[in-house]
Amino acid sequence: MQYLLPRLRGWGEALSRQSGGSGRGGGAGGGVGLRGPGETKLETDRRRINTRIAKLKRELSSMRTIRDTKRATRRRNSVPAVAIAGYTNAGKSSLLNRLTGAGVLVEDALFATLDTTTRRATSADGRVYTLSDTVGFVRHLPHHLVEAFRSTLEEVAQADLVVHVVDGAHPDPYEQVRTVREVLSDVGADKLPELLVVNKVDAADEETILRLKREWPDALFVSAHSGAGMAELKAAVEARLPRPAVEIEVLVPYDRGDLVTRMHVRGEVMHVDHEDSGTRLRVRVDAELAGDLMPYLVTAGD
Repeated sequence: MQYLLPRLRGWGEALSRQSGGSGRGGGAGGGVGLRGPGETKLETDRRRINTRIAKLKRELSSMRTIRDTKRATRRRNSVPAVAIAGYTNAGKSSLLNRLTGAGVLVEDALFATLDTTTRRATSADGRVYTLSDTVGFVRHLPHHLVEAFRSTLEEVAQADLVVHVVDGAHPDPYEQVRTVREVLSDVGADKLPELLVVNKVDAADEETILRLKREWPDALFVSAHSGAGMAELKAAVEARLPRPAVEIEVLVPYDRGDLVTRMHVRGEVMHVDHEDSGTRLRVRVDAELAGDLMPYLVTAGD
């Protein structure tokens, strides 16, 4: 909308110059001070666009509040967040579908994803984390567009890990990577841990893949379309999730199964034994959950 406004003005002025009143010729069709025929429509269009911009800004502000609330809840529950970022049309939504079965819109088009889709995932050891699909980036994104997309890109800036997806079949994947990292820097996400993932390996020729592997030896090479490399990607994501800070051993009575569930969801369970008096677990958990578990702490010699 902001891009359209100045171009709309130029178009209207051109119409006015072509057919405006000249004061010559008399009759009903002319006269000094008459407006050009495009001017009324121009003002109407301009008002409609400004109204639309104001409405979109209100919606963006509202969406930001909702996302802030959801993120605060996830942080309070110590749920790690993974953001899938990358150049537009790199296959991010397809990747999210493969990893979580999210059913996100997949379309071969620029900006097919314009809002953030966040889905829950579970690691092999039972920990819950979130995966978010984000808007695709483009080269030299104008500043007012960065601001417009900021509400969706916030999900990247707040993540614990960025899965940076590159289109391996694109003519210039290096430029894609440079562009994405530039926009990540604009939203303050350039210091986050990054996992580089080259997608669409089934559509790229073998020589290109070999060259990219030499250029990016730590990258993962996958195909969201065929499923190749997806198990390795899921394992790599889980290995990079932040580990809870506090390691303790507890003996939880059998009637407190809710605590055992919370440890599996929010923590990292390293050992489990079932004893007569309850479940003994050695776990890594966040400080808040560790506080709730203090009454069941196993001390040396127990």
